[in-house]
Amino acid sequence: MRASKMLISTLKEAPNEAKIDSHVLLLRAGMIKNLVAGVYNYLPFGLRVLNKIEKIIREEMDDSGAIEILCSALQPKELWEESGRWSKYGPELMRFSDRHEREFCLGPTHEEVFTSMARDLIKSSKTLPINMYQIQTKYRDEVRPRFGLMRGREFIMKDAYSFDKDEAGLEVSYQNMYETYTKIFTRLGLHFQAVLADTGNIGGNGSHQFMALSDIGESEIVYCDACGYAADVEKATIRLGDADNAAIKEMELVNTPQAKTIEEISNFLGVDPKCTIKTIIYHDYQNERLVAAVVRGDREVNEIKLVNAIDGNENYLELATDKEIYDLGSIHGFCGPKDLKCDIFIDEEVTLMKNAVIGANQKDYHYVNANFGRDFTGTVCDLKKATAGDLCPCCGMPMKQNRGIEVGQIFKLQTKYSEAMKCVYVDEQGKNVPMVMGCYGIGVTRTLQSIVEQYHDEFGIKWPLNVAPYHAVIVPINYNDEAQQALAHELYAKLKSEGIEVVLDDRNAKPGFKFKDWELIGLPFMVVCGKLASEGIVEFKDRHTMEKVELSMNDAVAKIVEAVKNIK
Repeated sequence: MRASKMLISTLKEAPNEAKIDSHVLLLRAGMIKNLVAGVYNYLPFGLRVLNKIEKIIREEMDDSGAIEILCSALQPKELWEESGRWSKYGPELMRFSDRHEREFCLGPTHEEVFTSMARDLIKSSKTLPINMYQIQTKYRDEVRPRFGLMRGREFIMKDAYSFDKDEAGLEVSYQNMYETYTKIFTRLGLHFQAVLADTGNIGGNGSHQFMALSDIGESEIVYCDACGYAADVEKATIRLGDADNAAIKEMELVNTPQAKTIEEISNFLGVDPKCTIKTIIYHDYQNERLVAAVVRGDREVNEIKLVNAIDGNENYLELATDKEIYDLGSIHGFCGPKDLKCDIFIDEEVTLMKNAVIGANQKDYHYVNANFGRDFTGTVCDLKKATAGDLCPCCGMPMKQNRGIEVGQIFKLQTKYSEAMKCVYVDEQGKNVPMVMGCYGIGVTRTLQSIVEQYHDEFGIKWPLNVAPYHAVIVPINYNDEAQQALAHELYAKLKSEGIEVVLDDRNAKPGFKFKDWELIGLPFMVVCGKLASEGIVEFKDRHTMEKVELSMNDAVAKIVEAVKNIK
């Protein structure tokens, strides 16, 4: 391809909307262009990368035995009512009515559609197991789209659904997809980790997320080097310490003027924050009630675990207002679990504490020497957010913490959708048996940006060879120089004949301008035709290492051909 015929829309500076490196570089390199908040158009270079990522995904999915189909993004309300998710999914679901007042949504996910297809098309157990997948655009009405392709309102996803006769079959399908995802992300060159995860709105009884490790990741993970345990903090559990064996003391009401925070009350009373108990009041809008979450004072409430405990929805959970807390008979900053008139959920760690400090539900007062069972009670569950230093639930060693970008997630749905939607097969005894399902997603566009987040430097993007928009670019210093132009054309022809995706920069521009463009765009190899062109000598530059070396034209061709030949 000749650069003079291409749409090269590089920018010196990125728009103010871009806050992280990968978003900045995708905009500056002319890979994507913003349409409205959370919605992007893919320009030629970006589209080529996207197509290559999809190609790798298709190759591995096909090799796993999955079958590709393509479903409509337009989904009728009736299907979502069958599954029970029309009212439960939350405000992220883009809903609308057609001219006949029939209600639809733009699919954020496709459990209902795939389940209805399997219900209609699969009748015999002889068809099972089967795994169907698609690569398609999804829509979610994000309240705050941000970070480019990381969290948008429109995005491309690969989603797959397996249908099995029983739980044993699901385990095989699930492990098959786990291994397939490992191959996909390895081929894409991502530094990633698979971790245990919460099932969220999708549901089911088991899930793993595939995290591209990155300091800017929105997800936090904890992991154990000793035994390999790893989990998203939304799912992570810890090994609890021993119960405090101290003698129980009489509870006492003490004046604590203006001491609202855990830090303030700990300093005022001279106690360790681990000896205090924190009570957070939430409004569960789905069930129109207030609930209290009670954790150790130095802990954070894991709101996903709370949502699971109350059988709620994270989209409908908010912190209670000061007025709501007051109407409950308490006061913000002094909330405690004793005599609180709402449903109380208590972290299991709190039950092991003795003689702790709790809020007294009145201004400027706390109780000291409060104990679970005697002074307060509630539903006991795991509510805390795991963090670095907590003990591994498997081996008891201290865990570490990292951040990651969720690029894929797999779920054991079991019969959550097949039972609700009557997706059954007829077994050998002639009985209708619900199919056992699995669900497997990859955020294709998020994966694209995650690659940039891991592969860039101060000059621009450094695409891995197998997803780069082109393998190489040829840059004559002066395209009007006969020797340089002739060598550039010969080199271009040789590379094309070898199947190399190559750009010839025939633009009438200064060499420094061209170099900056291609360093920003990030093609793996740059071949410069300069003052030694008449001798058949070029400068060969590796974008990843930034190393330059003078080579003969034939050696440069051989080097690029060999590298491309070894692409996996």
